[in-house]
Parts: sequence; structure tokens; C-alpha cells
Amino acid sequence: MALSKGKLNTPYVVNGVNTEHEGIREFLFALGCYPGEKVTIISKLASNYIINIKDARYSIDEDLANAIMV
Repeated sequence: MALSKGKLNTPYVVNGVNTEHEGIREFLFALGCYPGEKVTIISKLASNYIINIKDARYSIDEDLANAIMV
């Protein structure tokens, strides 16, 4: 399931990054979003998501949330 379909304040484990764009994949890996890592959606406003990875919060758009498979 894509992270964009997830519920707020529920921890998920990243299974992979599903995108053909290498830049997006590298950006998510730089944030620490790689298979086996825990990710939690803190809030969602319109198409922007605030996520928690490794005790850090990041703002991502819906395209990135759709690329993160949990």
C-alpha cells in the first residue's frame, strides 16, 4: 500500500520506494526512507504530508507519499 493511503499517527514499515525517477528515490533515501525503516504520518493538509522518520519530521507532497510503499 502507498503511504498516501495510510492513517494518521499509525507507524508503518517501509517496504520499498516505487518510482521510476532516480532523483525521487535518492531524495527519499537521503531522508532515511528505505526498506525496513519506520515511518509515521503526523498530519495531512490538502496534498502535503508531515511524516516522521528516525525522530525527524519532513514535509512531502502527495507524489512522494505515493512512491513510498508500506
